[in-house]
Formats: sequence, structure tokens, C-alpha cells
Amino acid sequence: MLVGEGPGATEDETGRPFVGAAGELLTQILGSIGIPRESVFIANVVKCRPPQNRKPLPDESTACLPYLRRQVQLVRPKVILALGATAAESLLGVRKSLGVLRGAVHLYGGIPLVVTYHPAALLRNPNWKKPTWDDVRIARQLLDR
Repeated sequence: MLVGEGPGATEDETGRPFVGAAGELLTQILGSIGIPRESVFIANVVKCRPPQNRKPLPDESTACLPYLRRQVQLVRPKVILALGATAAESLLGVRKSLGVLRGAVHLYGGIPLVVTYHPAALLRNPNWKKPTWDDVRIARQLLDR
């Protein structure tokens, strides 16, 4: 299961998560560890796009968390990959930098959770692709257990 921040304009219009350049990159990332995108459930912390595509406010994230919790209960994933700081902070209930949270296995309701960079951030900063590769390999190892 992948969890992102929230839908962008195109995602909001189409009802499909991670479309466009970030979505293509996400598909490539998953493919690099042998996971077809179609086999992954993709959710977001907030369920609709915040105005001007800004970061969700804390009360917006809090309002949507019961829906995300229910999605996790229904999907019962073997591992959760949190894409970006908003997803990581919301799922883990902490306010820490992505640098502090990534590179380790956390637990969300007993489910292993790995934190990595959001694909849109990778498009802006390609130097983060190597750390992302390290993170998704951790997630892959958890799936192989």
C-alpha cells in the first residue's frame, strides 16, 4: 500500500492517483523492485485537493484520517510505503523531518511502514533518487518475508 499527501489537479479531475510525470516515475520505481503498479493500493492522506494545491492543513489531515485508517483496515497491506513528509507525519503521528524518518522500519497498527520521498519531490531534486531506491528496497525485503 502506498500513501501520498493528496490529489493534485489532474488526480482530482480523473479520480486516479498519481497521474502525470510523478505517476510515471512512481510506476518506474515500483517496476524497479518487481512490483506492478496494478498490484498496489494507492491512497492519500487527504481525499480532495487543497486550494492552490498547497500542503494540507493539520485539521484537513485530521478530518480525513478516519477514512485512511479504514482503507488500511480493508486492504490489510503487508507493508505501507509513505510517500513524503505529510504522509509519514500523518500515519506516524509525529512531526519529524523526512531525513529522520526514512531509512528505518516503523509500525502502523502492527504493519511495517517505510518512509521515502514523494515522486514529485524526486522530479525537483534527482539527488534523492538514490535514497528512495534504498527505501523501496527495504519495502521489497519486507514483502519477501
